[in-house]
Amino acid sequence: MPDLGKYAGEVLSAYGISLALIAVLLIVTLRAGRRARAALKHIEREGSPDA
Repeated sequence: MPDLGKYAGEVLSAYGISLALIAVLLIVTLRAGRRARAALKHIEREGSPDA
């Protein structure tokens, strides 16, 4: 690990926050994709009410 000097706490917390935000965005994106796929399957199976 590189020597971060007196800012080690700030740098490591910034890395931690960044990784946490990336993880949250990944989870939200995967859930939205799953929901969209389910809606598309439903539309394909039932047909669009507008059609």
